[in-house]
Amino acid sequence: MKFLKLVFDFYLNASIHVALSVYAFLRITEVYFNLPYNNHLNYFVFFGTITGYNFVKYAGVAKLHHRSLTKSLKTIQVFSFFSFLALGYYVFQIAIETIYYTIPFTLITILYAVPFLSGFDKNLRQVSYLKIIAVALVWSGFTVLIPLVDANKEIILNVYLLMLQRFLIVVVLILPFDIRDVMYDAISLQTIPKKIGIEKTKKLGLIMLIFSLVLEYFVSTQQILKTPFMIFVFLMIIFLMRAKTDQSKYYSSFWVESLPIVWWLVLLGFHNF
Repeated sequence: MKFLKLVFDFYLNASIHVALSVYAFLRITEVYFNLPYNNHLNYFVFFGTITGYNFVKYAGVAKLHHRSLTKSLKTIQVFSFFSFLALGYYVFQIAIETIYYTIPFTLITILYAVPFLSGFDKNLRQVSYLKIIAVALVWSGFTVLIPLVDANKEIILNVYLLMLQRFLIVVVLILPFDIRDVMYDAISLQTIPKKIGIEKTKKLGLIMLIFSLVLEYFVSTQQILKTPFMIFVFLMIIFLMRAKTDQSKYYSSFWVESLPIVWWLVLLGFHNF
């Protein structure tokens, strides 16, 4: 059991789980726009997520909240290095035009960790509200815009609406993390729960989810897509409403981040039925 726990903690701490969530969002976009499966782009985004997240978490800029993490840090660094090599391989497997479109989102990821504001001692994560906006923008860009650009699809209104919906969904997915970290974050880091309180944060998340439901009826007219989305939103509401500061260790880092994967699997089930 101890070995399995070590493996599971590594799976979470090495950002494999969050990379699967991003991968799931990417595959959902493929279903929504009937895109062909593109393993080169999908693995590029998967390994890019691992590299980016571990860079942000372990580059010495972000603080570590769990002491036990330091014991496996070297292993995570080695894993991140090989993920970076895999990312480098897949960079050369996708179109150069696609790479150009990834540059703004890559820069946001770098500036999220690297200080460049207020005399080069503050990064995007340390600016009120920019943390959540930056993450949601990068996720929506890589999982909606990039696959459509790579498939040479026309960027029509539905694409922008799906990007907006994905942006809102990612914001809501981050809220349980911010609620958990209220006790850990510095006073200067004004996250949404710190600024408006936990209860109002949950109400804001609920409003965003309702708006996402409205957008769903503009993004797609296929009923087979709407039912899985309704299930996903229902689960999100449950996890958002139950979020608290003293939540269990895996509540946000595993269960909340599993929701996009659940949505994708349910969508595949309905789509193949």
